[in-house]
Amino acid sequence: MDSCEVVHRRNASVVRSRMSDQVETYSRILDLGKVISLLEDPLTTHLQERHIFVLKKLLKRKQGGFLLRELASITRILNVCGEKAKMHPEYCRILCEALNISRLPFLKEKMSDEVHYAEDVKRFLSRMGYLMTVPDSQVRRQVVASVKSFYSCAAPVPASLDDPQPTSPGYRLQLLERSDLAKTLFLSIAALEREPAVKLLLLQTLQMLSSTSDKNCALMLSVRGAESVCLRMNEPDASGMILFHSTEILWNLLDRGNGAEAAGQLNSLECATSLKEAFTRAVLNSSRQADLQVRNDLLVLTTLFAQNSSALLMESLFAKQLVALSTFPELAGRGDSLAGRLKLTFNMEDLQMKKLLLNLLVVMSRDPAAIPIFKEEQVILALLTLARPPAPAPEGKVGYRDWSPVQVEELQLQALAVLATVGPLMLDHYMSCYGNVELLHLLDWCATEDGYGGQGHSFHATGGRGSKKAHLRYSIRLMRSVTSLADAALNQDLCDQGTIHLLLGLLMEMESAPGEEDALAVEMKSDMQMIISALCQGDVHKKELFGVDGVEMTIHFLRRGAGMFYSGLGHNKLLLSSLVCLRTCVVGCFTTEDCFLGRDGVLVLLDLLNSSPKNLHGVVLSTLLELCDNQNTVPQLLIWSDGDGVTAPSLLLRLWRREEQELGIERNQHGGILDPRLPVLAHRISGDGRPTSNLETASASVLEMQENLLAKIYLIFCTIAPAPAGPHPSRSGLGFHDLPGLSVKDRVTLSIVKRYLDFKVSELWEEITRELQLEDVRPVTPDLEILHAARHMSQRAAEAAVAEQEEILRRSARDAGREEELVYREMKSHWKQRQLRAKSWSNFVSRTSHYDVLREIKEKREKHVEAIRTQLPNAKEVGRHPEEVYLGRLLVEARSRARGGGVKLKVLQTPVMAAAHLEAMRAPREPDYFDAVVVAKAGCQSLGKIAK
Repeated sequence: MDSCEVVHRRNASVVRSRMSDQVETYSRILDLGKVISLLEDPLTTHLQERHIFVLKKLLKRKQGGFLLRELASITRILNVCGEKAKMHPEYCRILCEALNISRLPFLKEKMSDEVHYAEDVKRFLSRMGYLMTVPDSQVRRQVVASVKSFYSCAAPVPASLDDPQPTSPGYRLQLLERSDLAKTLFLSIAALEREPAVKLLLLQTLQMLSSTSDKNCALMLSVRGAESVCLRMNEPDASGMILFHSTEILWNLLDRGNGAEAAGQLNSLECATSLKEAFTRAVLNSSRQADLQVRNDLLVLTTLFAQNSSALLMESLFAKQLVALSTFPELAGRGDSLAGRLKLTFNMEDLQMKKLLLNLLVVMSRDPAAIPIFKEEQVILALLTLARPPAPAPEGKVGYRDWSPVQVEELQLQALAVLATVGPLMLDHYMSCYGNVELLHLLDWCATEDGYGGQGHSFHATGGRGSKKAHLRYSIRLMRSVTSLADAALNQDLCDQGTIHLLLGLLMEMESAPGEEDALAVEMKSDMQMIISALCQGDVHKKELFGVDGVEMTIHFLRRGAGMFYSGLGHNKLLLSSLVCLRTCVVGCFTTEDCFLGRDGVLVLLDLLNSSPKNLHGVVLSTLLELCDNQNTVPQLLIWSDGDGVTAPSLLLRLWRREEQELGIERNQHGGILDPRLPVLAHRISGDGRPTSNLETASASVLEMQENLLAKIYLIFCTIAPAPAGPHPSRSGLGFHDLPGLSVKDRVTLSIVKRYLDFKVSELWEEITRELQLEDVRPVTPDLEILHAARHMSQRAAEAAVAEQEEILRRSARDAGREEELVYREMKSHWKQRQLRAKSWSNFVSRTSHYDVLREIKEKREKHVEAIRTQLPNAKEVGRHPEEVYLGRLLVEARSRARGGGVKLKVLQTPVMAAAHLEAMRAPREPDYFDAVVVAKAGCQSLGKIAK
């Protein structure tokens, strides 16, 4: 016998003895490590029968589920079996049985197993996805079924607490998101072209994965899942479910995934064509409820597609098809077109399709290339027809089918909303279809009481249940959108048909209506005011049509003030629209201006300026400045005052100081100029000395005059303040004298205001100088002298302002000192009077309680009378009693609020008893007291002059 044959037999006997030992061992404990050795050992890798026997026995013992600590070994076993199944189909049964067991929850022996073996679970789930490469239909079906069961399979109840417990319900799903199972399953779609049943199951599973997890959607998008699904949705399918599931997957990818990334994957002409084919097939084969839902879902996807790449819809001719469908059934479609073959049953799915098509018009209108298609398909005419007031069903027609009243309301409101967007883009077609006539007819219908009550079911009908409020709201919004373009022909046509009076009547009727004002009512009022402003702007005749009723309306809304400016209901827009209405419909027409001023309109504006927030001051001041061209405005400005006695000039100066503070202009404690070199310059210079403006932009000083309130306040002072006396008043002091109700701080601020123009001119020269230095440009000598002269002029103006402010403060200090001295002297007089009263009372008590004192006083009086009688030259005066002496006391009454009223003074006289008078006559005089009385009288006279 050959030695080689002996060796071979010996090795075979060794292998057989080793296998017999391993089988005995497996029958006892079935160690997974040894099973893996059996499958991977080069000496035993060809023993398929042994493999199948051991694996069947292993899986038989794992019918309750896999332990978490065993998943790593199970994964290796599945990997080996998957590789062997490609050559040996008998392993497919083992894979199917293992996948069937994996449908059950994994088992944990300890509470920490879920965290400790998380990576093993992720690798196991990923290996399940790779088993889709096994060329066996049953294995693929089982993989898909196992993954699908993760969302519905219930865990078996363990026999006792000592047995391994199932993992928590969401544990496997959380780890599934972290694995690449979703991506692997998605990539396997291409391998299932010849297995439509398995492909349908896979699409169902992918729909489930994408609808429950954003991470799964991201994994699918990482392999261009949106594009792949879109291009495969039109594959032949007798059941029609492939299109349904593909649509759902696309929707999930756009909704739950990265929408921009998904839209970018769909941004191709092939995807647009695929959507067109799928939609056409869904429209023509819409016999079932599921087909109608698919059709509407495809419209939603098309809308999302059009938001990013509407041009591709034009190139694929899909846009023309959609626009034609949107005009059906209002306009009859051609028989050969898709609209001509569409059969509507007027159910809810058809209503949703109609609403989606109308919404698609708004999306496509953003592309100018869609406007010619709109004109060709007569979109404006179809929308106006749809927006007409609802009419009753025709009589005498049996089986008449049309939209229900609730559906008509929804479509009518949406048509008005679409017209508000599309109408301004096609004004010529809007006018040719008599859009203004239709709109005014709709407004008349909204204003009439015919018992119509809106259902309020749709989004556009919010707040309009039981009334025509929603119809009125969208009709007004449509009119505002077409009038905002300032088209002369369109606005004139509206005015000729009485739109101004119609809107004024609607506006005041809504204002006088009982009930609480909501956001929709405020919005409509604001829109109507903006429409009236657009119609009247720049036309005196239309302002006259605005008339007294319009002025009353404007004043009414201005009187409401800014108390609800931040209410969140839109009162800020209503107040701003009222001011815009005032500027465009009242200012510039003598009739409406005089009517406004005759109803104290300026006082209303000043009240609004006093109570409104800062962001409204610019509009109010601009309106006041324009009204100052009317000579009747100034008297109302000068007589205004608030409840605290603040006058209009004082209010304007307070706004000036607040604006300076916000601009960062430094002032001293009295509001005076702190640095004469920068009298009105804000922080417009950077840290390196470079100005914030350059040669390519406008001057910062000029732009600042447009942005802040200083220039407006200065111009109002120049207009309203009376000019000083004299034949040649100075330009810097024009109109800033004898203003009522100014405090010392106001007069200091006023000295800056009246030189504002000089300061700004000097500031411009300084800016020019800095720019020349920045560009290293030296002016010629004459120009340089002009720059130096301008700088000196600014410095002299600032020094003059500082000197005037110091004089104002000194004069104020002197006046305050005089007033304080007068007060102290009056206090001294009062104290002396109290002493005299006390002394008089003491003398009176002594006379009434001591007879000797009374007799002594009587004797002294008789002697005094006798002495006086001997001195009298005229005998007729003999026997007269001495005149009683009175001490005067000054009382200051309330200050008069009328201009020139001043301070009212009153002198009270207090009699002093004769005995006290005689005692005072004998006593030596006190010059300080009598001087105080004389000075008090003189001070009262001078105080009255100052108040006047």
